[in-house]
Amino acid sequence: METSLGKTSSKQATAGTPGFLAQKQQKKGIQSLISSYIQDALAILLCLPLLVVMVLIVVAAFTPNTAINRGQLFSAFTLENFRIALKSANFGLLYWNTFLYTFGLLAVQLVTVTLAAFALTRLRYRGRETIFYLIFLQLFLPPVALILPNFFLLKRLQLADTLVGLALPYIASATGIFLLRQGFKSIPPEFDDAAYVDGATPLQLLWYVHLPMIKPHLAAFSVVSLVYHWNEFLWPLIATSSASKRVLSVGLASFTRSAESGAEWGLIAAGTVLVAAPLAVLFIVFQDFFVRSFSQSGIKG
Repeated sequence: METSLGKTSSKQATAGTPGFLAQKQQKKGIQSLISSYIQDALAILLCLPLLVVMVLIVVAAFTPNTAINRGQLFSAFTLENFRIALKSANFGLLYWNTFLYTFGLLAVQLVTVTLAAFALTRLRYRGRETIFYLIFLQLFLPPVALILPNFFLLKRLQLADTLVGLALPYIASATGIFLLRQGFKSIPPEFDDAAYVDGATPLQLLWYVHLPMIKPHLAAFSVVSLVYHWNEFLWPLIATSSASKRVLSVGLASFTRSAESGAEWGLIAAGTVLVAAPLAVLFIVFQDFFVRSFSQSGIKG
């Protein structure tokens, strides 16, 4: 009995020694490192098909069309595809319309979703949760189901074939309200009490206290909104009819239709690069900020 008790106590003493704890921590660190390597490898495997397509498009954009038709992608280098693409379509106007549409819409969205999310979390009134769930239900509606009602509404308002009408259905975003609401809910209520004691109004509380704390959520929503509306095709195709109001996605579609008839794949690739380049450059320049914003806001994937 005494021997077994002695062995037990010696084991407990060994488990409590600094060397044993350090060995245990080292083992956990190795397991965590292996797990992170496996996750990175799986992420690379999932992204590999997309990366291959992107590389092929970029290479084709700088390859003569005759070489592409012979299957010789890496045989020569040329800027002729970009010169022809810029002459074939009015990319200057397409860029201008797209910038006005996406960034103008984002500016309005940041105001509407911030005020709505603030009212749904920090102001006290009856029916607040009911209003939020009614807004949340919009997320379950497929966007395609709202295209015809929105188009008929624009017709009645005489805003069809205008950039204002193009942006009108998106000025209030249920996704943005939900995301910012989560950010506001993470702020302790003691900040509100202290601000109100000092005589602050709700708008002052929002501007000076809450907005600096939800910057990651605002940045994350801005990225989601810009990428979605920059690449959106179906709604701009229906809502605009004149060439002077087209955005890049619709302009690229009409441009590629004419190029496909001549099997000018290098020209199509050059047009695709011209459309995707601004967002790609924006992401590369602000990559660390975007990644940090998404991680702090809680968005994954």
